[in-house]
Amino acid sequence: MMRRAFIGLLLTLVLVGIAVAAEQRFPPPEFTDGHVLPETLTPSVSPRTMAWVDVALLVVGLGLASWISLRLRSRLALVGLSMASLIYFGFWRQGCVCAIGSVQNVALGVADPSYAVPLVVIGFFALPVIFALIWGRGFCGGVCPHGALQDLVLLRAIKVPRFLDEVLRLGPWLYLSLAVLFAATGGLFLICKFDPFVGIFRMSGSRSMLLIGAGMLVLSMFVGRPYCRYLCPYGALLGACSRVARWRPEVTPTECSRCRLCEDACPYGAIDKGLPVGVSAEPVRAGRKRITLLLVGLPLAMLVFGWLGSRVGIASVAWHPAGELASLLEADAVDASTRPDELVAFFRNDGDRAAAFARAAEVERRATGLGWVIGALFGAVALTKTARAFFPESSPDYVTDRGRCVSCARCYSSCPYELQRRGIPVALPEGGKGE
Repeated sequence: MMRRAFIGLLLTLVLVGIAVAAEQRFPPPEFTDGHVLPETLTPSVSPRTMAWVDVALLVVGLGLASWISLRLRSRLALVGLSMASLIYFGFWRQGCVCAIGSVQNVALGVADPSYAVPLVVIGFFALPVIFALIWGRGFCGGVCPHGALQDLVLLRAIKVPRFLDEVLRLGPWLYLSLAVLFAATGGLFLICKFDPFVGIFRMSGSRSMLLIGAGMLVLSMFVGRPYCRYLCPYGALLGACSRVARWRPEVTPTECSRCRLCEDACPYGAIDKGLPVGVSAEPVRAGRKRITLLLVGLPLAMLVFGWLGSRVGIASVAWHPAGELASLLEADAVDASTRPDELVAFFRNDGDRAAAFARAAEVERRATGLGWVIGALFGAVALTKTARAFFPESSPDYVTDRGRCVSCARCYSSCPYELQRRGIPVALPEGGKGE
């Protein structure tokens, strides 16, 4: 009864949001025969009002996702919430404002004080981060339309080998580093330009991006959330925040029977395997010592990747308006016979060639410095990930990995102790824990 009421509440919220947004989505037609529309008694909903409605629904969604994953522990309820989020934030609001892309706005706002980040965008960036720091990745499991779309088409997940999975999980951090660098220099918003699902949400876009989105959906049929795990830059940030979360999803409410059913049920490789029966925790301590020794290479890794980042920063200037103008002026110095429209307008407005080159040099200096910082941070992350791949941590029981777990609630229904807590008759493994 509670589940039916909960799903009914979710559908009601979606219908209310659609009804409120409908007037803005479908403006009155324009007449050319002199007809005058009568004055309405109720003002239409402004785009700014709708943006704050989006923020309010985001808060509601995050709260429900955290409550469902941590207290209600219901996969069915979480699926209902994620489908409602897919309908509203994905197809109805067409993926905008997007929490994933908001990383770029914040990065540009921090690097360039003259750029004012809209409060709505700050809300979409900060709210999931705050919730992840306290309650884990409820945004990924129940609110993000990108994750919901991939979950919807998942048929039978293929287990990705642990070492390969660790290597591929460097992808989101690399993507995040590049996106922050390009956005902070004012050159390009990579995440928005190459989002594989926005074209699907909007039913429009370039042929290449629509094909990439379709290919990602096909891959999602056999690999659990490939975009979330191996590309999503915002997911990497939320995963790092959730590692220090005060509360997080736990597979079993009591003790672990080590039946491995939760490991089989998780399509994302987010279950840390328990130590073999009879093995003490000494290998864990030894592994941590080896990781500590490996981290001695941290200065070298930060130096190498910092230098690489500075090179990428210099290359990013080509996408900045000042860099583009400087490149056109350099080419014009060689051959001015075929000037593009940009240069024609530049010279008609008495543009200062020296000032243009000085502006490009200033952007290049800033991009180089940012490249050093972002590259060094990525080097630290890459080394930590490498150490984790070679020296994985273990625990006495099967537990959720704080950073990888997307709070999807799949593992709950596989745990015999969880089923027993719900009052469902189930045979526990003979011998109890350790069998």
